[in-house]
Amino acid sequence: MTRRHRLRLWAEFLLLFVVTPAVVAVALPPRWMFPVLFAFTAVGIALLQFTPGFRWSSLLSGIGRISARRVLAVAVLTAVASVAVMAWRQPDGLFAILRTRPWLMLMIALFYPIVSALPQELVFRVLFFRRYGPILPGGRMAIWLNAAVFALAHLMYWSGIVIAFTFVGGLLFAWSYERRRNFPEAVVLHAVAGDILFAFGLGVYFYSGNVVRPF
Repeated sequence: MTRRHRLRLWAEFLLLFVVTPAVVAVALPPRWMFPVLFAFTAVGIALLQFTPGFRWSSLLSGIGRISARRVLAVAVLTAVASVAVMAWRQPDGLFAILRTRPWLMLMIALFYPIVSALPQELVFRVLFFRRYGPILPGGRMAIWLNAAVFALAHLMYWSGIVIAFTFVGGLLFAWSYERRRNFPEAVVLHAVAGDILFAFGLGVYFYSGNVVRPF
């Protein structure tokens, strides 16, 4: 890899995973957040198409190796953490969406895996490791760095709860994708964790209409 190529990859990486989330969080009004993030996702997926050695068919290779035990463990961990946080911060909000808007929860459960979990995994796992892996630290350091940029992408919510959940989630999803070479499992884990968060009431922290910047 030439020095010029490395510099271009670093510029792409910093723009996508550091500058864009920071600008969205600090400078843009909440109503702009999702249009910008959708554009960010589109750009990331387009870059995958031009990543040397990447094949879309490779994303299906782990579909028969999804660990039911791992999925159950993540579901239980997310549920326990969600109950603890809601009991601490908003006891009346526990299961609020199931009690008051069950049809909305059904729509979230159906569409979140496709509209949110899948594209996020394409950008934050596949693009991150396949396109930028050659210029980034390897091994466990790459997993931790991936979780950090995934949490940074959620800075726009200005919530310590969101940052903590997305950082831990990033570790789990990155481990499934990079260490187990199992993209389908990473998507399933992400989808299950996200649906549980919303069902237990933590969706209020992931709603742009509730964003309050500390400045």
